[in-house]
Amino acid sequence: MSCFLGIDSSNYTSSAALYRTGEGILANCKQLLPVKTGELGLRQSDAVFHHVKNLPGMVEEAVRLGREACGKNFHLSGVGVSVRPRDAQGSYMPCFLAGQALARSAAAALGAPLYTFSHQAGHIAAALYSAGRMELINRTFLAFHVSGGTTEAVLTEPDEERTFRCTLVARSLDLKAGQAIDRVGGMLGLPFPAGPHLERLAGEGESPLGVKPTLRGADCCLSGLENQSRRLLEQGTRPADVARFALESVCAALDGMTAALRKEYGPLPLVFAGGVTANGLIRRRLTEKYGASFAQPAYSADNAAGIALLACLRRERTS
Repeated sequence: MSCFLGIDSSNYTSSAALYRTGEGILANCKQLLPVKTGELGLRQSDAVFHHVKNLPGMVEEAVRLGREACGKNFHLSGVGVSVRPRDAQGSYMPCFLAGQALARSAAAALGAPLYTFSHQAGHIAAALYSAGRMELINRTFLAFHVSGGTTEAVLTEPDEERTFRCTLVARSLDLKAGQAIDRVGGMLGLPFPAGPHLERLAGEGESPLGVKPTLRGADCCLSGLENQSRRLLEQGTRPADVARFALESVCAALDGMTAALRKEYGPLPLVFAGGVTANGLIRRRLTEKYGASFAQPAYSADNAAGIALLACLRRERTS
């Protein structure tokens, strides 16, 4: 059985993973990039620096776990890497150069093929794998990628060359969901990234206002929830209630986007990926209403597992 190494160097996490045909993910190693207290992200130059420090250790750990699982049969048959945020013309972020450089070097040293993908494709593949929906890889479905840098819905269709092709069909027109959550978390004095902390706090609260999403067709606008959250806090609203309002607002926006897309594309299968979709409230609401499939929490936030899986699929289709 063949093993495939996946590498991802997003703006938040250094990741390496190992996938083995017939068995699945053997290793899913990741390390958050350090963000100073009070700050809500990193400059690209700082992200590249931290990836250069972190990635060798992540790859070493993934390979170690692979050797433990496979013993003498361990063999790397290919290397996959994310080289851009999305499969769209002009999609580029410097942080992906760190992972690409390491992957190219590893593939050359091993004499193994190198396969390149987008960060978004890796997220969607990880969601399909961890949700037990790999049959969708050969079908058309709607996928949401909801994170600190992206709030998008894409029409996902089989593609012989890329495994699947993503066409943007809806997005946030201003703040991304993860940005909004982190900004509200910052107002409340929560650590970055704020998602898990905000969810725990929101569990103790109730939304002080009725929540209605701001939509432009199937696109959404999220800057209003940041402004309203600040006003609520200034008015003396309990932090737990502000947190609940923020998460209810994000959930309502995703619900509204989904409803609009279903009117246009019909009842296609729905898959949700990205760090924001690890939130329990969002998962429960959209699963109950639409039967949506979600990445398991370990595969929701940035990871390289989907990249390793895609490398295997690409090798199978081209060999």
